[in-house]
Amino acid sequence: MPSTSTLILSIFILLSAIHGRASRAPFACDPNNSVTTDYPFCRRSLVVGERVKDLIGRLTLEEKVKLLVSNAGGVPRLGIKAYQWWSEALHGVSNVGPGTRFGGEFPAATSFPQVISTAASFNASLWEAIGRVVSDEARAMYNGGVGGLTYWSPNVNIFRDPRWGRGQETPGEDPILAGTYAVNYVRGLQGTEGNRLKVAACCKHFTAYDLDNWNGVDRFHFNAQVSKQDIEDTFEVPFRMCVKGGKVSSVMCSYNQVNGVPTCADPNLLTNTLRSQWHLDGYIVSDCDSVGVFYNSQHYTSTPEEAAAMAIKAGLDLDCGSFLETHTENAVKRGLLNESHINGALSNTLSVQMRLGMFDGDLKTQPYAHLGAKHVCSDHNRQLAVDAARQGIVLLENRRGSLPLSTNRHRIVAVVGPNSNATLTMIGNYAGIACEYITPLQGISKYTRTIHQEGCRGVACRSNKFFGGAIEAARVADAVVLVMGLDQSIEAEFRDRAGLLLPGLQPDLVLKVASVAKGPVILVLMSGGPIDVSFAKDHPKISGIIWGGYPGQAGGLAIADVLFGQTNPGGKLPMTWYPQDYVSKLPMTTMSLRPGTSYPGRTYRFYKGPVVYPFGHGLSYTAFTHKILSAPTTLTVPVTGHRHPHNGSEFWGKAVRVTHAKCDRLSLVIKVAVRNIGARDGAHTLLVYSIPPMGVWVPQKQLVAFEKVHIDAQALKEVQINIHVCKLLSVVDKYGIRRVPMGEHGIDIGDNVRHIVSLQPQTLGIIKS
Repeated sequence: MPSTSTLILSIFILLSAIHGRASRAPFACDPNNSVTTDYPFCRRSLVVGERVKDLIGRLTLEEKVKLLVSNAGGVPRLGIKAYQWWSEALHGVSNVGPGTRFGGEFPAATSFPQVISTAASFNASLWEAIGRVVSDEARAMYNGGVGGLTYWSPNVNIFRDPRWGRGQETPGEDPILAGTYAVNYVRGLQGTEGNRLKVAACCKHFTAYDLDNWNGVDRFHFNAQVSKQDIEDTFEVPFRMCVKGGKVSSVMCSYNQVNGVPTCADPNLLTNTLRSQWHLDGYIVSDCDSVGVFYNSQHYTSTPEEAAAMAIKAGLDLDCGSFLETHTENAVKRGLLNESHINGALSNTLSVQMRLGMFDGDLKTQPYAHLGAKHVCSDHNRQLAVDAARQGIVLLENRRGSLPLSTNRHRIVAVVGPNSNATLTMIGNYAGIACEYITPLQGISKYTRTIHQEGCRGVACRSNKFFGGAIEAARVADAVVLVMGLDQSIEAEFRDRAGLLLPGLQPDLVLKVASVAKGPVILVLMSGGPIDVSFAKDHPKISGIIWGGYPGQAGGLAIADVLFGQTNPGGKLPMTWYPQDYVSKLPMTTMSLRPGTSYPGRTYRFYKGPVVYPFGHGLSYTAFTHKILSAPTTLTVPVTGHRHPHNGSEFWGKAVRVTHAKCDRLSLVIKVAVRNIGARDGAHTLLVYSIPPMGVWVPQKQLVAFEKVHIDAQALKEVQINIHVCKLLSVVDKYGIRRVPMGEHGIDIGDNVRHIVSLQPQTLGIIKS
């Protein structure tokens, strides 16, 4: 029999799980410590700024320096515990950072689809809902003493090059899509309780970071040469939206240099842009050991003290690593840095901790104290993971109506391929321990009888030794589902791809299986980045192709639901799928987005060459039509200022600076009727693009709005699209100046409807170009 003490402990754990009782001791201001609770920084009645000022005034220089790093030291004499800032929550609470660990009451957390897959849903409300669940689980784990409250997610870098190993972590190649994702996921994580934070999110990696390790060039040594034009109209857009729209409480600077300056030592980026222009209310953190990198690897300063001083004076508040703890005090002693600079950095980090409630004493009295073990891996959270996976799946091909499969006609399905029974592959990188795994094989087996043959041992597929069993399975089955693709051995952090083809002998396996199959052959691809599957796209025996991305813990069930028609696919590609020869035309190290001589350009906004599948591509089991119900043909833009005819602008007089256009509340409003003309209910992504007046520096088109709508068969829904003129119809000239072009703008609603609106200036003074 268990001992009495064991029974008591078990009952306590059970009650804690049922009632969500906080079990963590207070980080600071413990009500049981009468000395510390009398300090002004512990008084919740005071505003955060006053509390922070009081606390900083009580710290010695030695204590301050220990608070500048991610593994921040405690201040025992003030009742403040040590704190580990580094936790990750890219698509679920992760144990990648040391601030969070699994075990005991918290053996796992909900693992949602990788970000690139969730972005394919084009569903902003889903992104916020995922953020809310992730922050519920994060708070629960914090209350249980096994997690932090500062999460360095999301990654909102632009998926500029299809070879990038970390493209899977991003919302794709479009800056508005990435920014909208950032705003909504951050809102879900941080909550909407005013200045109070549920958890603190972090948009990373600022900026122009999209190369890890390619052809002998790594992120620690890469100097990204970026034009002012590309910085303003692409690379900074998601971060600006994250800070200004999402009110994120942290931004992480990146390893690379931009135009010769390490981002973590650049006052123009950290102080002028993030703080002065965008008004970041929070802290700036380095990517891990970035300060050490620009001293040791980039040799940007002569001494470590100079590096520490330069980073802090540039605007860095927190060092992921130990560099600042080691060298900052000496930097002060040598006169390279004032203690006031350190106070400024601490003001930003401590303010965030106070907004999180970490200086509010007893956890039981705080707003999220009820969250506990029962809120992690709950039925609701697991179901949202399934729904998210379903929404992110993209139907690329469906010839002859081969999909969905039928449980009556396809009673035996051969499930083939190295990812056919995948578990860890489905959750991608920066993941934690999933609540469960439902593999493609398990998902398909819920619908019909299966014959399983991997065909390859791993996605590298270096041998055809096991092809025979897969070929024989295809010969006898009523249908074949090939689950192929990539995993973290091919694309990952510090692992960029060499090319875009399926690895090893995977194409041979696909073709050999397809050649003997008597029924439909469906190719399912797991990957973060695009794959050139032209060989399968054009093959007469391969009638369906699905991109599953990295679909999360329940990805196999979601894939099966789409295969058998339980779910009508509605995902769209958040990135261009290029042919293999595209990557032979441009090195990853060339940052330019716009095409040039013998240079094809990048992303759908500028690249005009052939593609395997375009950005925004995705089919459905039904069909939708669009009709414009109302939209203006002319829109007046009030402008004012003084004319400068010799400022070097090639579009003087035709495009007005946004700063001189009075259009804070000026929007183009379009009402669209979307009709489902098919026999199945379905979710539809309405993509809206603008086509600016022609010019050598404008995109050929750019996404300005998107809406996700669910429409029953034969039903109609009206959708209102609001397009902010200055934010979304503007373009950026070669000097990095954002302008609103006057004249005719095309507005494409989906693929087949175009509306023309003419922007006309209304002069309030003299037009200033």
